[in-house]
Amino acid sequence: MRIHKEGYISVLLTGLLVAAISVTSFHFVDPIWIAIIITVILLFVLLFIIHFFRIPPTRLPEKNSPGQILSPCDGKVVAIEKITETEFFKDERIQVSVFMSPLNVHINWYPSGGRVVYSRYYKGKHLVAWHPKSSMLNEHATVAIKTAGNKEIVVRQIAGAIARRIVTYSQPGQKVKQGDDLGFIKFGSRVDVFLPTDAKISVALHQKVKGNITGIAII
Repeated sequence: MRIHKEGYISVLLTGLLVAAISVTSFHFVDPIWIAIIITVILLFVLLFIIHFFRIPPTRLPEKNSPGQILSPCDGKVVAIEKITETEFFKDERIQVSVFMSPLNVHINWYPSGGRVVYSRYYKGKHLVAWHPKSSMLNEHATVAIKTAGNKEIVVRQIAGAIARRIVTYSQPGQKVKQGDDLGFIKFGSRVDVFLPTDAKISVALHQKVKGNITGIAII
């Protein structure tokens, strides 16, 4: 299993902490079965951290359709609605939101290839990721992409109640390919995709999706 670079420090520190507490337990805790239980619990914590920062096997889209927008992350679709996007477009768009649980892969991928025309990070609150106002009030990063078809979409990474750090690799002017790494969100979060109002949506509410595999729309 490969570990994402954003998890190197977390995995290393957790491993060192687990080792230190386990060794201390076997030296000072009596009876020994209590030390064994402590060690087993800590090993499960370490395995969870490793699992969280895992890199999944190479993924290919389920279909290759012109103008296809792929899910930017693993998770469950929690919103499909027309809203006014106020940061970049400042007009009506279709928003598709995918919630990631702590058990999902938390790598974010570009849902479409093209050129990055806008990228901005905001430090904010930490409401639960499914809160209706979390999109603008929480810590978030917004990336706008102009596709090869000269259409624009916005991807917004949103931190949740547990997440405390969003990583975005996007830079304005950068040319990107569909499926390239866009960034990473640590421990529970959501990703919103804002699409043209004439986009043909390919997913349903509460549907489970796979990043870089499941098509969410055609534009």
